[in-house]
Amino acid sequence: MITRKSKLILIKIFSFFSVVRGYNILVIALAQYLAAIFILSPEASALKVILDYKLFILVLASSLAIASGYIINNFYDAKKDLINRPRKVMIDRLVSQQTKLKVYFTINFMVALMACFISWRAMLFFSVYIFFIWFYSHKLKKYPIIGNITASLLAILPFFGILLYYKIFYNVIFAHAMFLFLLIFIRELIKDLENIEGDLASNYRTVPVLFGENTAKTIITFLTITTLVPVYFLVDVFDIGYMDLYFYASLIALFFFIIQLWKSKTKAQYIQLHFVLKIVILAGVFSIVLIDPVVLLHVKKLISTY
Repeated sequence: MITRKSKLILIKIFSFFSVVRGYNILVIALAQYLAAIFILSPEASALKVILDYKLFILVLASSLAIASGYIINNFYDAKKDLINRPRKVMIDRLVSQQTKLKVYFTINFMVALMACFISWRAMLFFSVYIFFIWFYSHKLKKYPIIGNITASLLAILPFFGILLYYKIFYNVIFAHAMFLFLLIFIRELIKDLENIEGDLASNYRTVPVLFGENTAKTIITFLTITTLVPVYFLVDVFDIGYMDLYFYASLIALFFFIIQLWKSKTKAQYIQLHFVLKIVILAGVFSIVLIDPVVLLHVKKLISTY
């Protein structure tokens, strides 16, 4: 039988999982592995990539750095989240602010140790990454456009950490990164529309707060149209196997997304749009396997032999 103390520990673990957004971190880790297998090292066997302990440490360090970022972001957003996400705040507050800070510094120390084990370049990369996450949460997040751009860049930087490890810089990688960057940039602006009440109360100078919802929607529309540029290169210039099906489907989804955007006026409607973008991004992660589906068959055969 579970004791009261055990229940409290489980509740606090769940609370911390909520703070660090464990689901998002798992998706990013999966995306890093899929990118390593299908894009960065297509000539190596998938099993060899999966069993690469240095890659594992790099992905783990990235996951921990992202988790620490969510913690410090949650720390600074406490007042705003009381208005925008009252139910989530009730869960997050089961862990004290002091405990969050202690875990934040502990995690960053662990990331630094892991990075040292890989290389001095990794150490420098993660040190800069951790600093900019803090600087974004503390200062830049409150400013229009700059905050959105910084958040979008921070979201895709873990993938460049893997690039440093493989020392590969193909143009196709930057095309993928640009498409992902634009999607995340759009999502950040949608979040600003979604959280406008809390941003007003907390003196966050976001685009909707300073220039109005229509201006934010115009910028989102422009960014959505701009996704055509990386999609063109990915589909018509580079060889991405069957993944072009994902990009065609994404463009159709984004077309209807824009139509719904201009019809949206309430927080609930913006949350729905945010959810659509999450689905598009998540589908992109799993669609990486479409670059060369045969690899999955080889992995299955190798696993079955053990």
